[in-house]
Amino acid sequence: MNLPLQKIRETKPLVHHITNWVTIYDCANMTRAFGALPVMAHAPQEAADMTGISSALVLNIGTLTEELINAMLISAKAANEKSVPVVLDAVGVGATPFRDEMATKILDSVRIDIIKGNYSEIAKLAGENAQTRGVEATAIDADPKQVAKEFARTRSCVVVMTGKEDIISDGERTFVVKNGHESMGLIVGTGCMAASVIGSFAAVNADYCVAAKDALCYFGIAGEQAAEKSAGPGTFKMYFYDEAFNLSDEKVQSMMNFEEC
Repeated sequence: MNLPLQKIRETKPLVHHITNWVTIYDCANMTRAFGALPVMAHAPQEAADMTGISSALVLNIGTLTEELINAMLISAKAANEKSVPVVLDAVGVGATPFRDEMATKILDSVRIDIIKGNYSEIAKLAGENAQTRGVEATAIDADPKQVAKEFARTRSCVVVMTGKEDIISDGERTFVVKNGHESMGLIVGTGCMAASVIGSFAAVNADYCVAAKDALCYFGIAGEQAAEKSAGPGTFKMYFYDEAFNLSDEKVQSMMNFEEC
């Protein structure tokens, strides 16, 4: 039986984040709710050292500065040297040329194991015609499953496209995760938190495609459970943390809603 949550809670992997200032607090809390240990070390002077003692690295370009990109590259190189999984959350790609340029620079400079973004962010990175409104997804013309599959092959990594249905592909296998609830879109930072959860699951499972699929199923189920109890965005966020904390592998197994294409 696949027991990723039990493994996370037993081993308490350290997940190093260089992340979005808007959602940093939420990412830390969600990582902790799932049982992993969050750390947010953004200074270039300590980035490599912190990554060296971590089990996963999550990079989020939501609030970009040149110094932050420098710290990300330093951390990712250290992660590559020690075979620590690296997750890149391509927040806002397609919104500005600077953001597009920096995301491509990261991808071309270091090995990224899991690239995550919404449909338009990933489509833009993959060279499709797409534009992002701030950090919000817009429609894309191409088949998202095919975009994920081909981009994963091109970059030799796992690609995660998040939306009403989440698509995960390593170029050979493609999963569609249908867990989740529309209330998850009512609060800022759900996508950033999802990247933290993916990092936590990748820290304990070297099959990053399955790790990302599991992470989004568990995360989505926590959202479903929270929505049943909440009266709006404020209470939803409160219950979201509680439901993530109270998940178990046994509970999730009967609620996972995904298919392999």
